[in-house]
Amino acid sequence: MRCSYLPIMAMAAMLGGCSADAGQRQAQEGAERIECALGEGSDLAPDCLVERRAKGGERILVVRHPDGGFRRFQQVDGGRGLIVADGSDDAQRSLDGEMLDITVGNDRYRFPARTTAGGYGE
Repeated sequence: MRCSYLPIMAMAAMLGGCSADAGQRQAQEGAERIECALGEGSDLAPDCLVERRAKGGERILVVRHPDGGFRRFQQVDGGRGLIVADGSDDAQRSLDGEMLDITVGNDRYRFPARTTAGGYGE
């Protein structure tokens, strides 16, 4: 019996092409684009989308990565801005002019620093 791997390889290629912007396609309409650098040695680029959600009185930001991954942050008051809402890594924060830089593990995100109730905070 002879098997052809061509259909399997074609399907794998199609699936690979479809997943490239999976996280981007799942983002809510009106999501905001921010700069991010994902992984060690990456440069900042406007590749991530941010969605705002409210859950049980908490303000949650979901950052969608272009590869389908995501990270959640909780918006907090009191000068702390954003904290990691899940996972075990802590966030390192710094204010650079009007931008809030947040590093979590090997990933870095740049949010506009807003001091209004609807912003990301500082």
